[in-house]
Amino acid sequence: MQLTLVRHGEAVPPVDGNDIKRPLTERGHLQAAETAEFLKNRIQPDVFVVSPLLRAQETLSYIQKNFPDVPVVVCNAVKPDDDGRVAVEWLSYLPYESVVVVCHMNVVAYMESVLIEESFHPFALAEARLYEQAVIAPGLSVKTTVFIPES
Repeated sequence: MQLTLVRHGEAVPPVDGNDIKRPLTERGHLQAAETAEFLKNRIQPDVFVVSPLLRAQETLSYIQKNFPDVPVVVCNAVKPDDDGRVAVEWLSYLPYESVVVVCHMNVVAYMESVLIEESFHPFALAEARLYEQAVIAPGLSVKTTVFIPES
């Protein structure tokens, strides 16, 4: 089973504290495009899981171009301040062999720390990390690939 965790690309700062509708910057779009190009021939996703926040959805849109028929599930458990352990548990119930999650710091790094039972390692903007495991559960994943866009 393959799991891919992706942090969104660079986004504009919040306006009046509004974090939900922050779009990607021009640089963020370039980062998302680089990550999508990297993933294009390395994954065969069965489902995309994405945060409800705009910057994650915009990042996912670049990856989706390579996999137009893959369904998308919007998940409220992968927002910036969500608990990584709860997110991993939510993912463990998905009936798919290849899952791609596009979300945010800090939750994405906490998810990794749960999956591989290592300390917290921050993700760069639009960074993708691929894991292999028999099932999605704490301590059962092995990180196989890391990609950080140059933009």
